[in-house]
Amino acid sequence: MTLGHHKTSKMNKIVPTPTPFDILYRNRFKADEPFAPAFKSKQPHPINIFYTEYSLAFEIACTGLTREDVEISVESNTLIITHTKQTEEIDFSNYIYNGLAKKSINLAYKVDPKYNLSAAQATMRNGLLDIRIPLAKDVPNKVIDIK
Repeated sequence: MTLGHHKTSKMNKIVPTPTPFDILYRNRFKADEPFAPAFKSKQPHPINIFYTEYSLAFEIACTGLTREDVEISVESNTLIITHTKQTEEIDFSNYIYNGLAKKSINLAYKVDPKYNLSAAQATMRNGLLDIRIPLAKDVPNKVIDIK
């Protein structure tokens, strides 16, 4: 949980300050790989991750895919995005250049509880998957008693 806070410009509302550790990433194709800060991780798929005033946003390139081809799920505080590539034999003998990697997607992002994963929304337009996770309305401060 982030300790810092800042005021938004439009309202006198206090919102949590974004930190690089709000989003942790793990490549699910490598089962033994631990979660690490997303900004330090090499992403295996073209993606933008950024903050807006009220949400955390993911933009994921899904060239040639439809919304039915991609599955988004939430397990605990982890956002999981998957697509399983269809197995088909392609005859590359007529290709001049093959630069499109038509591969499976298996991404996992551990998201800070200050974002409400259960209220996340997703849209797919022109091969771009856009996921928005709003800030949680009431992020309670927690005091831990020392025993």
